[in-house]
This record gives sequence, structure tokens and C-alpha cells, in this order.
Amino acid sequence: MSDDFDFWGLSTGERAADKTDGSFDAGGGNMQPIPNDTSVLAAIDEAKWDKDQQGNRFISLRWSVLQPEDFENRKVFQKLWVTDADPRAKPDKVAAKRDKAKLMLGAIDLNAGGKLLSKPGLPTDEGMTLHLTNKPMIIKVMVWSMKDAMTGEMNRGNWVGAVSSRQTGKVSTPEEIERGKAEMDHAQRTSASGAAKANRTIDDEIPF
Repeated sequence: MSDDFDFWGLSTGERAADKTDGSFDAGGGNMQPIPNDTSVLAAIDEAKWDKDQQGNRFISLRWSVLQPEDFENRKVFQKLWVTDADPRAKPDKVAAKRDKAKLMLGAIDLNAGGKLLSKPGLPTDEGMTLHLTNKPMIIKVMVWSMKDAMTGEMNRGNWVGAVSSRQTGKVSTPEEIERGKAEMDHAQRTSASGAAKANRTIDDEIPF
């Protein structure tokens, strides 16, 4: 790279230093989540062990939506607490949540070929990358809602409620998706008391 290369040059011929006043908005805003109870064709594109701030380990999966076209390339993140306790779980539900996480991982693996299920030990990052990624299957996407303690705004996102093979499951129809969008719009217009109630029960509703 030549010494006179100007990293801060823009494609317009201008320079970033001449175009900024210390603020910048990339645009886009908060993306609306995929409607609740929507079934999509998706494949894992990242699978690895991760830790929360307290050092608790979980399996982190990142799904990339393939169909329907409306949600193509959207990402859905999934945490599977297969070893350490889910910090959000009540003490008497830790074991049950761990079992559900293992059963979810087992179902995902079986749809991907069943290689991890055939081995008794903990799956490794390498093993999960090799055996779980790029294997399309049907996932049912749900919506979580949580009030931001700093802003008071209601944050929403997606979580994986169920998984099935692409042979036994099916992608939601356009009519089902439109109905889900309408229901989500209605939910966003509910009273603050309804939002607070949903917030109180979120930990019990998200098993993974």
C-alpha cells in the first residue's frame, strides 16, 4: 500500500474529517422481530461454547433464515444451558431447563445427521461447527419482550421455541405470517400493565 494512501477518503472524493461533526446515524433503527409462532427454514451458521459475565457456560447457536423470502438472512440467536445453570431459572427449575436444553440440542443434532448424539462426551466447538452448521431445518420462532430499565422502552426479539426436520415441518404461509404481524402490532399497542405482566413471566416462557 502506497505511503500516500488516504484511508479517510470517501468514495465521493470527500474526506471523512470534512464530513463529520461528531455524530452519525447509520440508519435502520430497531428491526421488528419475526412474528410470534412463525415457522421458518433456517440453518445454523455459528455454533460454539460461550460464557456470560459471571462465567457461566452455555452453547451459543446463531441461525440464519433461508425461507420465507420476507425474512431471508435474518439472524435468530439461541442459548442452550446444557451444563451450567441458567441464571434466570428458578432453583427448582434448573434441572428441568437443563434437560430441555439437552433435548433441544439432541433434536437439532438428529436433524443434522446425529453425529454428536453418538458420542457421550461434551461437544466441542469444532464438532458443533462440523456437524451442526449449514444443515437446513424448520424452527419455530417466538417473540420475547422485555422493558429496558434505562429507557423504559419495550425491547423485543426472537427466540427458538421448537425445531423439526424439513421433511416433517413446513414454513409458515404468507397468510399465517400476515396474521402474526397483525397480532404483534396489536400486542405493541397493549397497555403498560399488559407489558409489565409479560415482562414478569418471560423467564418461565423462554426455556432456552
